[in-house]
Formats: sequence, structure tokens, C-alpha cells
Amino acid sequence: MTLSESASTGLFDQAYREALATLSDGSVHRKFDPYLDIDWDAPEFVIDPDDPRWVLSPEHDPLGATRWYRELPIHRQIEIGRWRTANAIKVGAAFESVLIRGVMQYIMKLPNGSPEFRYCLHEMTEECNHIQMFQELVNRIGVDVPGMRPIFRALSPFIGVAGGFAPAILFIGILGGEEPIDHYQKALLRDGANIPPAVRRTMQIHIAEEARHISFANKFLEAHLAHMSPAGRAAAAVAFPVVMRWLAGEIMVPPRSFAKEFGIPREVFAEAFWRAPHSRRILSGYFGDVRRLAADLGLMTPVSAKLWALLHVDGEPSRHRGEPVRRIA
Repeated sequence: MTLSESASTGLFDQAYREALATLSDGSVHRKFDPYLDIDWDAPEFVIDPDDPRWVLSPEHDPLGATRWYRELPIHRQIEIGRWRTANAIKVGAAFESVLIRGVMQYIMKLPNGSPEFRYCLHEMTEECNHIQMFQELVNRIGVDVPGMRPIFRALSPFIGVAGGFAPAILFIGILGGEEPIDHYQKALLRDGANIPPAVRRTMQIHIAEEARHISFANKFLEAHLAHMSPAGRAAAAVAFPVVMRWLAGEIMVPPRSFAKEFGIPREVFAEAFWRAPHSRRILSGYFGDVRRLAADLGLMTPVSAKLWALLHVDGEPSRHRGEPVRRIA
């Protein structure tokens, strides 16, 4: 089925419209339901709180890489890893809700016949399924985690709605939230997914559908930035690294209550997020694809390049979408 045509939608070229039609078709025919595609009560998906696979990866998790964590007794590593995993999942659900608020605010202002309306609704439907999937998993893990850090959690309803009035910044923000999660999950699966099976299955589903969402965000920015003024493009160039760094902190850094509950020393927390060279390489590694996009869109200006470096999110751009970061030393 092709997208409907309208004389009011001539701003965008046929290639963009065809890309949206392809993405919409994928959402119709290649989709997941959290209660059909995960057999939550299957024996292999039963949550074992003492499963050693809760231990955080020293390669891909910045806290798991610290000597302090690696020298803890195994039962303590498991307990901390289970809490951190559950909280990261809860954060993912919260970010999806921010995305939905912003995109809904954006599309309800679109004219009839807009080529974006249908796909955005497909994406929000999938994000609602992700929220259900994530919350079901958090419930079964059985740890009462807060999710987002307090200030962002309080402001998130307003951030989402405000984003709907600045669509380019909204979709830069969508990439800022989706890319770290997507990168982290792919890295764990590539390394053999030594994680509890229920967590692995939710990651597999999330990665499969986020590929469409990230592709759309890239194409959206390409289409819209082409029609922005030089001042608007300059603002977007600056926003890219600032938003990436801000949202990497909100998405990947646990709240201070986590450190307090598990007695994590302040210097260890600072080392992990993001003071140590190893953790900064992890941080930078989240954004290879975004750096490639910024360069392709002409947004890697001398000013913005300095910001990428200042905020420790610079580095080589990916050679292709989804290129894995070579082993972090």
C-alpha cells in the first residue's frame, strides 16, 4: 500500500515519500507483540535473582569496568548488576514515553496528506509495545527501581511536548536517546549475550524495531534540514553534540540513589560516569553513527566539532550504519 497523495505535501521529494512507505510497510508486516512474541511463563524465561549472568560486562558497562566492581564478592556483583539492568530497562520505557509525547505533538499539527503522519503513528504504536515489554520485564525482575534521574523524570512531560514544536531538535533528541541504548544492546548480543534469556529476548525485539525508528530519524533530519535556514542549520549543528552528551547522561547514568543503596564510593561513580579514559571511550563509542550522520548532513562544522571534542563524544564516524566499535582497551 502506498502513502496517500496530497497537493499540500510537495515540500518533500519522492525518495523521502518512498522511504516512509517502505518503513510503514515494515511496521505492518514485520512487527512484534510483547505478549505474543515472548512466552513470559516459559521455563527458560524465569527470572533467577542469583543468576551470575546479571554481572555487568567489564567491556561494555562503565561501572562493570571499574576495579571496585570487579573486586566485589560475586553475590554483590550480581545484586548490583540486577538493579542496574532493571533500572536501565525502566529508563528505556520512560524515554519511549518522552518520544511519544513529542512525536504526537508534532504530527497533530501536520496538514492532511502529510507523508509522515502514518509512519509516525506506526512508530508510536511500536514504542507503546516496547513500554509494555520493558515494564513487564522490570516487574518480573522484581527490583523496585526508579528509572530516570529525578530532575529529568519531573521535566520529561514538558520536554516531550516542547520537542513537538522544534521537530529537528526533537529528532536529534530521539537519536540521542535511542543510539546509546541500541549500541549497548547490540554490543552485548555480539559478545555472546551472556545475560538472562528474558533480557536477551527483549533486546532482540527492541533492536529489530529500533532499526526502523533510527532510520526514520536519519531520513527525517535529512529531509527537514534541507529546508532550514542557515541559522537553523547552525543551531542544529551545535545542538547535535550537546543533546548527545546530555541524553547519554540521562539514559546511561543511574540515579544517585543507586550509589547510596550499594555504597558505591563517589570517586568510583565519577570514574565510571565518565571520568576514566575507558568509560569515555565507551561514551564516545555510542555515537559513531550519529557523527557520520552529522558529517553527511554538513553539520560537523568547526564550531560543532570543537563541542563534540569538549563534551567527550567525538571520535571516528562509523564507516557504515551499525558498525561495531572495535574492542575498547
